[in-house]
Amino acid sequence: MNYRHGFHAGNFADVLKHVALLELMRLLTAKDRKLFVLDTHAGRGGYDLGGEQAVRSGEWRDGIARVLTADAPPPAVQRYIKAVRGYDRKFGIGGEMLAHYPGSPRLIRPLLRAGDRCILCEAHAGEAALLRREFAGDKAVEIRASDGYAALKALLPSPERRGLILIDPPFERSDEFPRAAHALAGALRRFATGVYALWYPLKDEAAVALLRAAIADMASRALDLELSLVRPIPAEGLHACGLIVINPPWTFDESLRAALAWLARTLRRDSSGQGSLRWLAGAP
Repeated sequence: MNYRHGFHAGNFADVLKHVALLELMRLLTAKDRKLFVLDTHAGRGGYDLGGEQAVRSGEWRDGIARVLTADAPPPAVQRYIKAVRGYDRKFGIGGEMLAHYPGSPRLIRPLLRAGDRCILCEAHAGEAALLRREFAGDKAVEIRASDGYAALKALLPSPERRGLILIDPPFERSDEFPRAAHALAGALRRFATGVYALWYPLKDEAAVALLRAAIADMASRALDLELSLVRPIPAEGLHACGLIVINPPWTFDESLRAALAWLARTLRRDSSGQGSLRWLAGAP
Protein backbone atom coordinates (compact mmCIF):
# COMPACT_ATOMS: atom_id res chain seq x y z
CA MET A 1 0.00 0.00 0.00
CA ASN A 2 1.55 3.30 -1.14
CA TYR A 3 -1.30 5.68 -0.34
CA ARG A 4 -0.51 8.66 1.90
CA HIS A 5 -3.42 10.88 2.83
CA GLY A 6 -1.04 13.72 3.60
CA PHE A 7 -1.09 14.61 -0.10
CA HIS A 8 -4.89 15.00 0.00
CA ALA A 9 -5.58 16.34 3.51
CA GLY A 10 -8.10 19.16 3.47
CA ASN A 11 -9.07 18.72 -0.19
CA PHE A 12 -12.67 18.91 -1.41
CA ALA A 13 -13.23 15.22 -0.67
CA ASP A 14 -12.12 15.68 2.94
CA VAL A 15 -14.42 18.69 3.25
CA LEU A 16 -17.48 16.67 2.21
CA LYS A 17 -16.53 13.67 4.32
CA HIS A 18 -15.73 15.65 7.44
CA VAL A 19 -18.76 17.95 7.31
CA ALA A 20 -20.90 14.79 7.20
CA LEU A 21 -18.86 13.01 9.88
CA LEU A 22 -19.22 15.86 12.35
CA GLU A 23 -22.94 16.07 11.74
CA LEU A 24 -23.30 12.32 12.35
CA MET A 25 -21.31 12.60 15.58
CA ARG A 26 -23.36 15.59 16.74
CA LEU A 27 -26.66 13.83 16.19
CA LEU A 28 -25.59 10.48 17.62
CA THR A 29 -24.12 11.99 20.78
CA ALA A 30 -27.28 14.02 21.42
CA LYS A 31 -28.86 10.92 22.96
CA ASP A 32 -27.81 9.94 26.45
CA ARG A 33 -26.67 6.46 25.44
CA LYS A 34 -23.17 5.10 24.95
CA LEU A 35 -21.74 5.15 21.45
CA PHE A 36 -19.12 3.00 19.76
CA VAL A 37 -17.10 4.66 16.97
CA LEU A 38 -14.94 2.69 14.55
CA ASP A 39 -12.71 4.36 11.96
CA THR A 40 -11.51 1.58 9.66
CA HIS A 41 -8.93 3.57 7.68
CA ALA A 42 -7.89 6.27 10.14
CA GLY A 43 -4.64 7.57 8.65
CA ARG A 44 -2.24 9.43 10.92
CA GLY A 45 -4.81 11.54 12.75
CA GLY A 46 -3.67 15.04 11.82
CA TYR A 47 -1.71 16.67 9.01
CA ASP A 48 0.86 19.44 8.66
CA LEU A 49 -0.19 21.62 5.73
CA GLY A 50 3.35 22.98 5.58
CA GLY A 51 4.78 19.48 5.26
CA GLU A 52 6.27 18.05 2.09
CA GLN A 53 3.21 16.05 1.03
CA ALA A 54 0.65 18.84 1.44
CA VAL A 55 2.96 21.42 -0.17
CA ARG A 56 3.64 19.18 -3.16
CA SER A 57 -0.05 18.57 -3.91
CA GLY A 58 -1.55 21.87 -2.72
CA GLU A 59 -4.97 20.21 -2.80
CA TRP A 60 -6.08 21.81 0.45
CA ARG A 61 -5.99 25.24 -1.19
CA ASP A 62 -8.95 24.26 -3.37
CA GLY A 63 -10.71 22.63 -0.43
CA ILE A 64 -10.63 23.85 3.15
CA ALA A 65 -8.87 27.11 2.20
CA ARG A 66 -11.79 28.12 -0.02
CA VAL A 67 -14.30 27.12 2.65
CA LEU A 68 -12.61 29.35 5.21
CA THR A 69 -12.85 32.45 3.00
CA ALA A 70 -16.39 31.93 1.64
CA ASP A 71 -19.46 33.79 2.86
CA ALA A 72 -22.50 32.59 4.81
CA PRO A 73 -21.75 28.92 5.47
CA PRO A 74 -24.77 26.91 6.69
CA PRO A 75 -24.79 25.55 10.27
CA ALA A 76 -23.21 22.14 9.49
CA VAL A 77 -20.32 23.87 7.69
CA GLN A 78 -19.96 26.41 10.49
CA ARG A 79 -19.50 23.58 12.97
CA TYR A 80 -16.92 21.99 10.69
CA ILE A 81 -14.97 25.25 10.39
CA LYS A 82 -14.99 25.63 14.17
CA ALA A 83 -13.64 22.09 14.63
CA VAL A 84 -10.90 22.56 12.03
CA ARG A 85 -9.76 25.87 13.51
CA GLY A 86 -9.90 24.37 17.00
CA TYR A 87 -7.45 21.66 15.98
CA ASP A 88 -5.14 24.17 14.28
CA ARG A 89 -5.06 26.37 17.40
CA LYS A 90 -3.61 23.51 19.42
CA PHE A 91 -0.31 24.19 17.67
CA GLY A 92 -0.27 27.82 18.82
CA ILE A 93 0.29 29.33 15.40
CA GLY A 94 -3.03 31.02 14.67
CA GLY A 95 -3.62 33.22 11.67
CA GLU A 96 -6.30 33.39 8.99
CA MET A 97 -5.07 30.37 7.03
CA LEU A 98 -4.39 26.96 8.48
CA ALA A 99 -1.11 25.34 9.39
CA HIS A 100 -2.60 21.95 10.37
CA TYR A 101 -5.66 19.98 9.31
CA PRO A 102 -7.44 17.33 11.41
CA GLY A 103 -8.06 13.90 9.98
CA SER A 104 -11.21 12.02 10.98
CA PRO A 105 -9.75 10.76 14.29
CA ARG A 106 -9.06 14.31 15.46
CA LEU A 107 -12.58 15.38 14.53
CA ILE A 108 -14.13 12.43 16.34
CA ARG A 109 -12.10 12.70 19.55
CA PRO A 110 -13.49 16.00 20.97
CA LEU A 111 -17.05 14.75 20.58
CA LEU A 112 -16.56 11.53 22.53
CA ARG A 113 -18.29 11.57 25.92
CA ALA A 114 -17.46 9.66 29.07
CA GLY A 115 -18.47 6.07 28.42
CA ASP A 116 -18.17 6.27 24.63
CA ARG A 117 -15.63 3.97 22.97
CA CYS A 118 -13.49 4.63 19.89
CA ILE A 119 -11.21 2.30 17.90
CA LEU A 120 -8.99 3.65 15.13
CA CYS A 121 -7.57 1.18 12.60
CA GLU A 122 -4.74 1.85 10.17
CA ALA A 123 -3.07 -0.92 8.15
CA HIS A 124 -0.07 1.07 6.89
CA ALA A 125 2.70 0.59 9.45
CA GLY A 126 4.20 4.06 9.08
CA GLU A 127 0.86 5.83 9.29
CA ALA A 128 -0.18 3.68 12.25
CA ALA A 129 2.99 4.67 14.10
CA LEU A 130 2.20 8.34 13.54
CA LEU A 131 -1.39 7.75 14.67
CA ARG A 132 -0.11 6.20 17.91
CA ARG A 133 2.12 9.23 18.43
CA GLU A 134 -0.80 11.59 17.75
CA PHE A 135 -2.84 9.94 20.52
CA ALA A 136 -0.05 8.99 22.90
CA GLY A 137 -1.39 8.82 26.45
CA ASP A 138 -5.01 9.26 25.38
CA LYS A 139 -6.99 6.43 26.94
CA ALA A 140 -10.24 7.40 25.26
CA VAL A 141 -9.16 5.86 21.96
CA GLU A 142 -7.66 2.51 21.02
CA ILE A 143 -5.25 2.28 18.09
CA ARG A 144 -5.00 -0.90 16.04
CA ALA A 145 -2.40 -1.35 13.32
CA SER A 146 -4.67 -3.68 11.37
CA ASP A 147 -6.87 -4.05 8.33
CA GLY A 148 -10.08 -2.10 8.71
CA TYR A 149 -12.22 -4.64 6.91
CA ALA A 150 -11.03 -7.35 9.30
CA ALA A 151 -12.01 -5.03 12.16
CA LEU A 152 -15.59 -5.00 10.92
CA LYS A 153 -15.72 -8.75 11.42
CA ALA A 154 -13.91 -8.73 14.74
CA LEU A 155 -15.63 -5.79 16.45
CA LEU A 156 -19.24 -5.92 15.32
CA PRO A 157 -21.75 -6.02 16.85
CA SER A 158 -20.55 -3.71 19.56
CA PRO A 159 -21.68 -4.16 23.18
CA GLU A 160 -22.99 -0.59 23.14
CA ARG A 161 -25.58 -1.53 20.48
CA ARG A 162 -25.15 1.96 19.03
CA GLY A 163 -22.34 2.59 16.63
CA LEU A 164 -20.89 4.86 13.96
CA ILE A 165 -18.59 3.11 11.51
CA LEU A 166 -16.56 5.26 9.11
CA ILE A 167 -15.16 3.31 6.14
CA ASP A 168 -12.72 5.43 4.14
CA PRO A 169 -10.49 3.17 2.03
CA PRO A 170 -7.73 4.55 -0.22
CA PHE A 171 -9.30 2.84 -3.27
CA GLU A 172 -5.90 1.77 -4.57
CA ARG A 173 -7.06 -1.77 -5.33
CA SER A 174 -8.96 -2.56 -8.52
CA ASP A 175 -11.49 -4.61 -6.52
CA GLU A 176 -12.10 -1.97 -3.82
CA PHE A 177 -15.73 -1.31 -4.76
CA PRO A 178 -16.92 -4.95 -4.54
CA ARG A 179 -14.68 -5.45 -1.51
CA ALA A 180 -16.32 -2.54 0.29
CA ALA A 181 -19.80 -3.76 -0.64
CA HIS A 182 -19.02 -7.26 0.61
CA ALA A 183 -17.63 -5.89 3.89
CA LEU A 184 -20.70 -3.73 4.40
CA ALA A 185 -23.06 -6.64 3.74
CA GLY A 186 -21.32 -8.74 6.38
CA ALA A 187 -21.27 -5.87 8.87
CA LEU A 188 -24.99 -5.25 8.41
CA ARG A 189 -25.78 -8.90 9.02
CA ARG A 190 -23.97 -8.69 12.35
CA PHE A 191 -24.94 -5.14 13.33
CA ALA A 192 -28.03 -4.06 11.41
CA THR A 193 -28.70 -0.95 13.50
CA GLY A 194 -25.25 0.60 13.16
CA VAL A 195 -24.74 3.86 11.28
CA TYR A 196 -22.26 3.33 8.44
CA ALA A 197 -20.55 6.02 6.36
CA LEU A 198 -18.65 4.82 3.27
CA TRP A 199 -16.61 7.33 1.26
CA TYR A 200 -15.94 6.61 -2.41
CA PRO A 201 -14.22 8.36 -5.35
CA LEU A 202 -16.34 9.00 -8.41
CA LYS A 203 -14.06 8.12 -11.30
CA ASP A 204 -15.58 4.91 -12.67
CA GLU A 205 -19.29 5.71 -12.81
CA ALA A 206 -20.21 2.11 -13.67
CA ALA A 207 -18.45 0.82 -10.55
CA VAL A 208 -20.21 3.45 -8.43
CA ALA A 209 -23.57 2.49 -9.90
CA LEU A 210 -22.98 -1.14 -8.95
CA LEU A 211 -22.01 -0.10 -5.41
CA ARG A 212 -25.14 2.00 -5.03
CA ALA A 213 -27.32 -0.84 -6.32
CA ALA A 214 -25.71 -3.32 -3.93
CA ILE A 215 -26.28 -1.04 -0.95
CA ALA A 216 -29.87 -0.36 -2.01
CA ASP A 217 -30.44 -4.13 -1.87
CA MET A 218 -28.79 -4.71 1.51
CA ALA A 219 -29.87 -1.66 3.52
CA SER A 220 -33.30 -0.62 4.72
CA ARG A 221 -32.27 3.07 4.80
CA ALA A 222 -29.37 4.51 2.83
CA LEU A 223 -28.53 8.04 1.73
CA ASP A 224 -26.04 8.96 -1.00
CA LEU A 225 -24.22 12.32 -0.95
CA GLU A 226 -22.30 13.34 -4.05
CA LEU A 227 -20.10 16.35 -4.75
CA SER A 228 -18.67 17.02 -8.20
CA LEU A 229 -16.42 19.95 -9.03
CA VAL A 230 -17.11 19.79 -12.75
CA ARG A 231 -19.30 17.86 -15.20
CA PRO A 232 -18.68 15.75 -17.18
CA ILE A 233 -16.09 14.19 -14.88
CA PRO A 234 -12.59 14.19 -16.44
CA ALA A 235 -10.88 10.83 -16.83
CA GLU A 236 -7.72 11.81 -14.95
CA GLY A 237 -7.53 12.89 -11.32
CA LEU A 238 -10.23 13.14 -8.68
CA HIS A 239 -13.00 15.61 -9.49
CA ALA A 240 -16.02 14.05 -7.77
CA CYS A 241 -16.71 11.85 -4.79
CA GLY A 242 -19.50 10.67 -2.58
CA LEU A 243 -20.45 9.38 0.82
CA ILE A 244 -23.08 6.69 1.39
CA VAL A 245 -24.66 6.76 4.84
CA ILE A 246 -26.62 3.74 6.00
CA ASN A 247 -29.14 4.29 8.82
CA PRO A 248 -28.63 8.07 8.96
CA PRO A 249 -30.01 9.70 12.12
CA TRP A 250 -33.09 11.90 12.05
CA THR A 251 -32.59 15.35 10.40
CA PHE A 252 -29.15 14.39 8.98
CA ASP A 253 -30.45 14.63 5.43
CA GLU A 254 -31.87 18.12 6.04
CA SER A 255 -28.57 19.45 7.39
CA LEU A 256 -26.52 17.92 4.59
CA ARG A 257 -28.85 19.08 1.82
CA ALA A 258 -28.13 22.69 2.75
CA ALA A 259 -24.42 22.00 3.27
CA LEU A 260 -24.06 20.23 -0.09
CA ALA A 261 -25.63 23.08 -2.02
CA TRP A 262 -23.27 25.57 -0.34
CA LEU A 263 -20.19 23.36 -0.84
CA ALA A 264 -20.97 22.90 -4.51
CA ARG A 265 -21.20 26.67 -5.04
CA THR A 266 -18.03 27.27 -3.04
CA LEU A 267 -15.79 24.51 -4.38
CA ARG A 268 -16.91 23.88 -7.96
CA ARG A 269 -14.63 24.84 -10.84
CA ASP A 270 -17.42 26.16 -13.05
CA SER A 271 -21.21 26.27 -13.14
CA SER A 272 -21.42 22.57 -14.04
CA GLY A 273 -20.22 21.47 -10.58
CA GLN A 274 -22.97 20.26 -8.30
CA GLY A 275 -23.93 18.59 -5.06
CA SER A 276 -26.69 16.02 -4.86
CA LEU A 277 -28.42 14.04 -2.15
CA ARG A 278 -30.54 11.00 -2.95
CA TRP A 279 -32.07 8.13 -1.02
CA LEU A 280 -30.90 4.74 -2.23
CA ALA A 281 -33.29 2.94 0.13
CA GLY A 282 -35.97 3.95 2.64
CA ALA A 283 -36.75 7.41 1.34
CA PRO A 284 -39.00 9.31 3.82
